[in-house]
Amino acid sequence: MTSGEIDRRTAVRSAALAALTTGGVLLGGGPASARGVPALVRRGRPELTHGVQAGDVHAGQATLWGRADRPARLVAEISRDPSFRRAVTVQGPRVTPETDLTGQWAVRGLPPGSDVHYRVRAVDLHDPRRSGRPVAGRLRTLGGSRRDVRFLWSGDVAGQGWGANPEYGGYRIADAMARRDADFFLCSGDTVYADGPLQPTVALPDGRTWRNLVTPEKEKVAETLAEFRGQYRYNLEADNWRAFLASTAQVTQWDDHEVTNNWYPGEVLDDPRYTERRVDVLASRARRAFHDYVPVAEISPDRVGRVYRVLHQGPLLDVFVLDMRTRKDPNTANDETRRDGGVLGEEQTRWLVRELRASRATWKVIAADLPIGLVVPDGAAAQEGIAQGDPGAPLGREQDVARVLTALQDAGIRNHVWLTADVHYTAAHHYSPDRASYQRFDPFWEFVSGPLNAGAFGPNALDDTFGPRAEFVSAPPVANTGPAGGYQFFGEVEIDARTRALTVTLRDVEGRGLYSRTLEAQRR
Repeated sequence: MTSGEIDRRTAVRSAALAALTTGGVLLGGGPASARGVPALVRRGRPELTHGVQAGDVHAGQATLWGRADRPARLVAEISRDPSFRRAVTVQGPRVTPETDLTGQWAVRGLPPGSDVHYRVRAVDLHDPRRSGRPVAGRLRTLGGSRRDVRFLWSGDVAGQGWGANPEYGGYRIADAMARRDADFFLCSGDTVYADGPLQPTVALPDGRTWRNLVTPEKEKVAETLAEFRGQYRYNLEADNWRAFLASTAQVTQWDDHEVTNNWYPGEVLDDPRYTERRVDVLASRARRAFHDYVPVAEISPDRVGRVYRVLHQGPLLDVFVLDMRTRKDPNTANDETRRDGGVLGEEQTRWLVRELRASRATWKVIAADLPIGLVVPDGAAAQEGIAQGDPGAPLGREQDVARVLTALQDAGIRNHVWLTADVHYTAAHHYSPDRASYQRFDPFWEFVSGPLNAGAFGPNALDDTFGPRAEFVSAPPVANTGPAGGYQFFGEVEIDARTRALTVTLRDVEGRGLYSRTLEAQRR
């Protein structure tokens, strides 16, 4: 294989296999096109409306995403060369109103350890010679020979009244993240704020005015499927965010604000903003919108639609993406003494322990959408998070975490790092049994970073059950400090291929490093 082209034989073999297993539709296909949906009649050629994205790059494959302005077929060209010489053409799915004209599909046979350029266009369903302008993106594959790794993580987009501001190109932090030239971006939940309406302007403490882009779907809480879909389209109206997602593949999990604040299954809202107050109904619509607009590989073993999964990124890194929301128990005082799977659920817990034991990568990064030791109240008496402030033996949801930490110790797995967002500030936490009431685990680190573009808060109190110590904290002096105030954060993880050391750097809205910690790889 030459340096200027994809391994054509691999791509052809993958295409042929997919055609055999999917009834002739090349390369897997995302959401299938709807039968019987009347076509939208428009003049001209079909065009993409909201850029392109790639997600869940692993094992020589990636999931591509696009949205057209009418029913069409999505087609991608794939090449190692940004000029698209010797490109491979990959047929994608038909897109229809059933999926809000979005489509995503797997492309396979990508070369390891390479920058891969792709461009997507929409093709007329009745005349394949008529297609719109191509929109280009780039992703990076890992794996193969040992090489350095760099990825970013954060969460919380357009919350607490702080939306996309055209004066910053959309989201202020996006430009700093793009400059890091990361292999991928891990979004740790709250990808949208479906419960966070926006106003056109917000008065700032210094007398300036923050100006939000506002769309009809962002003027009220999301209840209908169309309104939930509009939350995702809103983010893609931000020019620099759309550009960042086109240049950096994502790994995405969801948390609460994709539905509504602090939700749990079976909840019935007491909120006059909602006409539909059954959270299970809202969550079903929100889940469908999430899968319409976020490129997620169909690799989760879950039978009911949760998105926990493991992404193998070569010999240095495995990423374990958790879903701590879909099976979450009600927000009580969280002090139950009997373990009931209140944050992961039994099936996901068994899966996580099994996959961690099977992992041969040097580092195991566990992407959690809730922090372990931070106390996150939900009102006066209830608890939203894993911890609850009782420094004694594990209670409530802490019992799920204790089970996982002990399984890691029993298996001799040392090199695990936990990453999260959720609390709207950035911090580095070291956990040790020497300081803990529960001691059946090995010391480990948890790093917190966020928000991307939302109100900043904190810091939260730590629960001593697992012996956490805050080694670094950066939080705003005033609650709900907006992006103009500077307290927006993302984290960066780098793994040195030669030494196998992992370095975490916490960065601010301009990309400046605030804190850095290097962890040496330990032998099993």
